[in-house]
Amino acid sequence: MTRTAFASLIAAAAFAVAAPLAFAQDRDDRRGDDDRVHAAAAAQADPRFRANSASLDSILADAQRRHPGRVIDVSYDDGEYDIDIRQNDGRIVELEYSARTGRMLEADYD
Repeated sequence: MTRTAFASLIAAAAFAVAAPLAFAQDRDDRRGDDDRVHAAAAAQADPRFRANSASLDSILADAQRRHPGRVIDVSYDDGEYDIDIRQNDGRIVELEYSARTGRMLEADYD
Protein backbone atom coordinates (compact mmCIF):
# COMPACT_ATOMS: atom_id res chain seq x y z
CA MET A 1 0.00 0.00 0.00
CA THR A 2 1.38 3.41 -0.90
CA ARG A 3 1.75 6.25 1.55
CA THR A 4 -0.96 8.24 -0.21
CA ALA A 5 -3.40 5.35 -0.11
CA PHE A 6 -2.62 4.71 3.55
CA ALA A 7 -3.08 8.41 4.42
CA SER A 8 -6.42 8.42 2.58
CA LEU A 9 -7.52 5.34 4.50
CA ILE A 10 -6.60 6.97 7.83
CA ALA A 11 -8.46 10.18 6.91
CA ALA A 12 -11.58 8.21 5.92
CA ALA A 13 -11.49 6.25 9.17
CA ALA A 14 -11.14 9.45 11.23
CA PHE A 15 -14.15 10.98 9.44
CA ALA A 16 -16.19 7.80 9.96
CA VAL A 17 -15.62 8.11 13.71
CA ALA A 18 -15.93 11.91 14.06
CA ALA A 19 -19.03 12.49 11.91
CA PRO A 20 -21.47 10.41 14.02
CA LEU A 21 -20.13 11.97 17.23
CA ALA A 22 -20.66 15.49 15.87
CA PHE A 23 -24.18 14.54 14.74
CA ALA A 24 -25.02 13.08 18.18
CA GLN A 25 -23.75 16.21 19.93
CA ASP A 26 -25.81 18.44 17.61
CA ARG A 27 -28.87 16.23 18.21
CA ASP A 28 -28.37 16.53 21.99
CA ASP A 29 -28.17 20.33 21.66
CA ARG A 30 -31.42 20.51 19.66
CA ARG A 31 -33.19 18.07 21.98
CA GLY A 32 -32.02 20.00 25.03
CA ASP A 33 -33.39 23.26 23.59
CA ASP A 34 -36.74 21.61 22.77
CA ASP A 35 -36.89 20.04 26.23
CA ARG A 36 -36.38 23.42 27.90
CA VAL A 37 -39.25 24.96 25.95
CA HIS A 38 -41.60 22.06 26.74
CA ALA A 39 -40.62 21.95 30.42
CA ALA A 40 -41.15 25.69 30.87
CA ALA A 41 -44.55 25.48 29.13
CA ALA A 42 -45.60 22.50 31.27
CA ALA A 43 -44.60 24.34 34.45
CA GLN A 44 -46.61 27.42 33.49
CA ALA A 45 -49.65 25.27 32.67
CA ASP A 46 -49.51 23.63 36.11
CA PRO A 47 -52.02 25.31 38.45
CA ARG A 48 -49.52 24.98 41.33
CA PHE A 49 -46.94 27.01 39.41
CA ARG A 50 -46.96 30.61 40.65
CA ALA A 51 -45.71 33.84 39.17
CA ASN A 52 -43.07 34.00 41.92
CA SER A 53 -41.73 30.54 41.12
CA ALA A 54 -38.08 30.08 40.28
CA SER A 55 -37.25 30.56 36.62
CA LEU A 56 -36.04 27.60 34.61
CA ASP A 57 -33.09 29.68 33.39
CA SER A 58 -31.88 30.29 36.96
CA ILE A 59 -32.33 26.62 37.81
CA LEU A 60 -30.36 25.54 34.73
CA ALA A 61 -27.60 28.03 35.58
CA ASP A 62 -27.36 26.58 39.09
CA ALA A 63 -27.36 23.00 37.76
CA GLN A 64 -24.52 23.73 35.35
CA ARG A 65 -22.55 25.63 37.99
CA ARG A 66 -22.76 22.62 40.31
CA HIS A 67 -22.23 20.02 37.57
CA PRO A 68 -20.44 21.44 34.51
CA GLY A 69 -21.30 19.71 31.25
CA ARG A 70 -23.96 19.51 28.55
CA VAL A 71 -27.66 19.61 29.46
CA ILE A 72 -29.14 16.64 27.59
CA ASP A 73 -32.66 16.47 29.03
CA VAL A 74 -35.05 18.78 30.86
CA SER A 75 -38.54 17.82 31.95
CA TYR A 76 -41.22 19.03 34.33
CA ASP A 77 -43.52 16.84 36.38
CA ASP A 78 -45.52 17.33 39.54
CA GLY A 79 -43.91 20.62 40.59
CA GLU A 80 -40.33 19.55 39.88
CA TYR A 81 -37.82 20.01 37.11
CA ASP A 82 -35.70 16.99 36.21
CA ILE A 83 -32.42 17.90 34.53
CA ASP A 84 -29.91 15.46 33.06
CA ILE A 85 -26.36 16.68 32.44
CA ARG A 86 -23.62 14.75 30.65
CA GLN A 87 -20.50 15.81 32.51
CA ASN A 88 -17.14 16.29 30.84
CA ASP A 89 -15.98 12.87 32.09
CA GLY A 90 -18.96 11.20 30.34
CA ARG A 91 -21.00 10.45 33.46
CA ILE A 92 -24.61 11.56 33.54
CA VAL A 93 -25.97 13.32 36.59
CA GLU A 94 -29.74 13.47 37.11
CA LEU A 95 -30.85 16.49 39.12
CA GLU A 96 -34.22 17.23 40.64
CA TYR A 97 -35.21 20.84 41.45
CA SER A 98 -38.30 22.34 43.05
CA ALA A 99 -39.99 24.54 40.44
CA ARG A 100 -41.43 26.72 43.20
CA THR A 101 -38.29 27.40 45.25
CA GLY A 102 -35.52 26.63 42.76
CA ARG A 103 -33.82 24.48 45.40
CA MET A 104 -32.01 21.32 44.32
CA LEU A 105 -33.77 18.35 45.90
CA GLU A 106 -31.73 15.40 44.71
CA ALA A 107 -28.75 14.40 42.58
CA ASP A 108 -28.20 10.88 41.18
CA TYR A 109 -25.25 9.72 39.11
CA ASP A 110 -25.41 7.12 36.34
